Amino acid sequence: MGGGSNSSHNIDNGKYVRYTPEQVEALERLYNDCPKPSSMRRQQLIRECPILSNIEPKQIKVWFQNRRCREKQRKEASRLQAVNRKLTAMNKLLMEENDRLQKQVSHLVYENSYFRQHPQNQGNLATTDTSCESVVTSGQHHLTPQHQPRDASPAGLLSIADETLTEFISKATGTAVEWVQMPGMKPGPDSIGIVAISHGCTGIAARACGLVGLDPTRVAEILKDKPSWLRDCRSLDIVNVLSTANGGTLELIYMQLYAPTTLAPARDFWMLRYTSVMEDGSLVICERSLNNTQNGPSMPPSPHFVRAEILPSGYLIRPCEGGGSILHIVDHFDLEPWSVPEVLRSLYESSTLLAQRTTMAALRYLRQISQEISQPNVSGWGRRPAALRALSQRLSKGFNEAVNGFSDEGWSMLESDGIDDVTLLVNSSPTKMMMTSSLPFSNGFTSMPSAVLCAKASMLLQNVPPSILLRFLREHRQEWADNSIDAYSAAAIKAGPCSLPIPRPGSFGGQVILPLAHTIENEEFMEVIKLESLGHYQEDMMMPADIFLLQMCSGVDENAVESCAELIFAPIDASFSDDAPIIPSGFRIIPLDSKSEGLSPNRTLDLASALDIGSRTAGDSCGNRGNTKSVMTIAFQLAFEMHMQENVASMARQYVRSVIASVQRVALALSPSSHQLSGGLRPPPASPEAHTLARWISHSYRCYLGVELLKPNGTDLLKSLWHHSDALMCCSLKALPPVFTFANQAGLDMLETTLVALQDITLEKVFDNNGKKTFCSDFPQIMQQGFICIDGGICMSSMGRAVTYEKAVAWKVLNDDEDPHCLCFMFLNWSFI
Repeated sequence: MGGGSNSSHNIDNGKYVRYTPEQVEALERLYNDCPKPSSMRRQQLIRECPILSNIEPKQIKVWFQNRRCREKQRKEASRLQAVNRKLTAMNKLLMEENDRLQKQVSHLVYENSYFRQHPQNQGNLATTDTSCESVVTSGQHHLTPQHQPRDASPAGLLSIADETLTEFISKATGTAVEWVQMPGMKPGPDSIGIVAISHGCTGIAARACGLVGLDPTRVAEILKDKPSWLRDCRSLDIVNVLSTANGGTLELIYMQLYAPTTLAPARDFWMLRYTSVMEDGSLVICERSLNNTQNGPSMPPSPHFVRAEILPSGYLIRPCEGGGSILHIVDHFDLEPWSVPEVLRSLYESSTLLAQRTTMAALRYLRQISQEISQPNVSGWGRRPAALRALSQRLSKGFNEAVNGFSDEGWSMLESDGIDDVTLLVNSSPTKMMMTSSLPFSNGFTSMPSAVLCAKASMLLQNVPPSILLRFLREHRQEWADNSIDAYSAAAIKAGPCSLPIPRPGSFGGQVILPLAHTIENEEFMEVIKLESLGHYQEDMMMPADIFLLQMCSGVDENAVESCAELIFAPIDASFSDDAPIIPSGFRIIPLDSKSEGLSPNRTLDLASALDIGSRTAGDSCGNRGNTKSVMTIAFQLAFEMHMQENVASMARQYVRSVIASVQRVALALSPSSHQLSGGLRPPPASPEAHTLARWISHSYRCYLGVELLKPNGTDLLKSLWHHSDALMCCSLKALPPVFTFANQAGLDMLETTLVALQDITLEKVFDNNGKKTFCSDFPQIMQQGFICIDGGICMSSMGRAVTYEKAVAWKVLNDDEDPHCLCFMFLNWSFI
């Protein structure tokens, strides 16, 4: 109600009051200080402001009620306008996506018609995408294939940039790549965006488009700073910058990406990045590798890195009506999967993983920044969202550094103890030690750690979805962690002396989880873990009464497809300062295939009591494994003083081995076979040759040893052989050195490999030195007698992990003509050390 002269008769009949501007100003001042004043406060206001003396307290109460109502209506109207703008932009985006899909359908219909008419020329069809004037070769999908070295002079780089821009726009808005919707992603106003993955193109590719509540310039600035949002990015160095006539910029960039596991090398890229403004005002950032150039700058290969390739990729950023941006992202890589073991190649051949770890990560980070700007509230422990985001980045970077262990960061490898299942690294560089230093305490001690030791290992898991296993590890820390190690880690980061922990029976304490913050869509969250029942450790080392761990968890959504799961933690001081030392440890689990098991979200709630089945040997359940595989990487870091290196190394090696054993026990308890879930059996390779081989193996075993290998149970021999509880594997007699040609499910589990990769494993790689000597000396006996029995010993999996077995039998397999066909080995009661 506006200003004007005051009318006393309106007060008397109680209908309304006309306030003067001075009265409104006084009421607004109080409203800004206290939107809902009490009766006493309203009376005080009347006494302090003479201009309100002719207004009754009841009328002032009504004014505040109306003012709060108008404020609520204003906020609601503003919210609805924002939602309306977002829906309008999303509708525009969906219409554009619908047009692109119609083009793609027409493109595929044309291809199908051509292939039906010219089946002999299926590999030579070339069509033109008139929407972006780019040429696409169907079947191979190589865009502008390059064989001769490209000119890398300034003029040549500009030509490459123009081609890259055209091809990127074709992928982002045209039909240069056949895109299929990302499994499990449903577009909508509350979703992260429209996400798609490539089908049938060179390398792996992912595409996303969505709305971001930031202006295009700010979006471009963030996206170009990849180390700030791409957790896998180790470094991005701009080597040279050139300006173009149209106001754009050309940048020559050298980028390094961390390896996600200890079993594969890291990747690096030498690339060109082109930034320009299109005629419609859209910002474009596109990039591609410069692996085949001449007459210009180049980047020599780096040790410990595999040079990978970025195919035309980038970002199309368009301003959105009412504020914000419409963003299109295309990531297209060739990560050289040939450079990793066969069992891991799906990590580098999965467009879904690329979408999860790179493409969607960019959208999530931008939405998180937008949310922090619009809602700059203080979160847990008095931290603003930006501060918590910085802490999560420190945790992730520290863990990646430990997993990769680059020598240029000060890491050096320690000698093995003879079993290469755990790798130990030491870092005593000044840069690393700055992370572990802290201010002295009032107790007067000034001794500080002088080095950091990292113990790391990787292991293959089967039939356990990463999200389920990681959620159990988070919720049941007592099943795998030794609190004496946690106590040592907490004491080691302080400026006081600490002794090596003495493991005690039942040294698993409880935990209290204190949530800190969630990121967009709860994909990642941080929390503080308070460890309990640790009072007795204060007798052994100088440490506070409470131990806190800063913990970051991601990938626990069991509905996410091929999602990487991480649990990273680091001991912190109760003061929890921003510059507190952080030495992260943790787990990373990455799926190796996309098959889902349909497990219940509540699987981990009743599994603590089921872990007693872990006492069974690994061979007892090998026949009941399912189809999913994943690789788990474990890395634990400990700060120590140099004179304690040998003792700390022995302790760390033993601890990581105990964690591996605990994880295997948990994984066995979580597997569907342990809970009688359907679909847990992997079918054997049921070819005629496989059935024949199974018959030969069974017949030869019965002839030489006089007993049945496979007990008749109404099923065929191949199925019984495939699900036999002991590890069975066949080795050729013709190849030198002998290679494996077949293994049952237990044998594949023991070797940690697949049927495809099995033929790359030779017999000499499996046995240790004693086993090789025994086999070489007994080989003539096998050929003469037909079989031998081998005493228990140690052999190695394809991952380099030690496997112990109680006994082994080797026998000669004869074909139907009674000629030697191969050797068969059976390892009884095997398990990983």
